[in-house]
Amino acid sequence: MTGVRVGFVMCGSFCTFAKALVQMEELVKKGYEVIPIMSYNAYSTDTRFGKAEEHIKRIEELCGRNIIADISSAEPIGPKKMTDIMVVAPCTGNTAAKLANAVTDTPAAMAVKSHLRQSKPVLICIATNDALGASAQNIGKLLNTRHFYFVPFRQDDPFKKPNSLVADFDRLIPAMEYALEGKQLQPVLC
Repeated sequence: MTGVRVGFVMCGSFCTFAKALVQMEELVKKGYEVIPIMSYNAYSTDTRFGKAEEHIKRIEELCGRNIIADISSAEPIGPKKMTDIMVVAPCTGNTAAKLANAVTDTPAAMAVKSHLRQSKPVLICIATNDALGASAQNIGKLLNTRHFYFVPFRQDDPFKKPNSLVADFDRLIPAMEYALEGKQLQPVLC
């Protein structure tokens, strides 16, 4: 897939950063050009899962370019035709709500909105504790919106976190390849 340009948006589901970074590395190894983008929270928040500065350094070294981390830098993605597909991994319930309701107040949301000007696919790699609660309507809306595709997902921990869903990050690349063909990898629920 040499020559395919992947916008890779990371949002604040910090417990899934390690899985997302493995997939980012795999994309680079397979010859994809990866353009890293981070939400404000993903770019600036230190957590028990790592320091923001460490994540930024690793991502920029891996991708060989600076992270897009502000709205004004994300806006030209569509007009300049910088991406062939936009992957949002991890995609929080907050970002899913913004995408479902056309709110563009973060670099992550602006990157997706700008990319959609090209009518090209967006792949959602959901990771949220309220997916089967307050975020369910937004996920449902995105599942039924043109150009949006999902990495297959499952309940995270049905007994301790009954509303939580997380994508199967190991299926990100196959789901992306399907989305590039305008298809949804099945089954969506795994």
